[in-house]
Amino acid sequence: MRNLMNSLPTLPFSISARSILGHTNRYWIGVVLTLTMAENFGCARKRYVRNQVEPIIDKVNGLDDETAKNTNETRHIDARSEQDVQALMARTDQVASQAETAGQQASKAQQSAENASRQATTLSGVVSNLENYRVVNQASVHFESDRDRLTTEAKHTLDELASQFSNTRHYVITVEGGTDSAGDKEYNYVLSDRRAEKVEQYLAAKYDVPAFKIHVVGLGGDKPAAPNNTVSGRAQNRRADVQLLSVDGATSPEANPSAQTDSGSEREPQ
Repeated sequence: MRNLMNSLPTLPFSISARSILGHTNRYWIGVVLTLTMAENFGCARKRYVRNQVEPIIDKVNGLDDETAKNTNETRHIDARSEQDVQALMARTDQVASQAETAGQQASKAQQSAENASRQATTLSGVVSNLENYRVVNQASVHFESDRDRLTTEAKHTLDELASQFSNTRHYVITVEGGTDSAGDKEYNYVLSDRRAEKVEQYLAAKYDVPAFKIHVVGLGGDKPAAPNNTVSGRAQNRRADVQLLSVDGATSPEANPSAQTDSGSEREPQ
């Protein structure tokens, strides 16, 4: 066995080592080249992707900026539009309110005119054949501003007028209440009614004058006795005019002087 082994040719060790080393070197060189090529390919791929993507990103960013700008402009336009709409609505409401106020004022003026016409014809309506009556005597009593109270002097004037009741047949008494022109017309109508009613109550209570013989009406400021542009003129208009009428056609004596020279207040209250 030993002889057989000795008879085999001996392989040169140096050649075999170089051969193995050569194959090994080529292997690693191939690996290195492969990795290098892969790295270069990866870098090139990244550059390519970056070159392709960056313009798209820039465009997207630009679109975002434009969208944001348009959004802000739209918001500003919406805000201005809303303000314009609100201003228009406010103006419309104002016009509607003014129209309503004008309508109310027109209605009130119409009502005042109707009241004046109605009250001016009341005496003719309640006293039949008034044109057949003649004035026997008349007097005016005056009132303080915004008052319907009869003063002592006003009562004295009514007492003088009442002294003729017993000597006058088929008489009637008319009382027209009045105010100056200051203040609200509707209020002045009510105030003039109260003044006329105070005269009626005084005569009926003190002299037993039947209610059907006294006819009262409030004319407000519609029948002034004097201009309202002076204190004394307004004082004269705060009054009640009383007439003693008879169907017998008695002649009318001189009218009694006014019961008051009331300087009063310059204004009827509102």
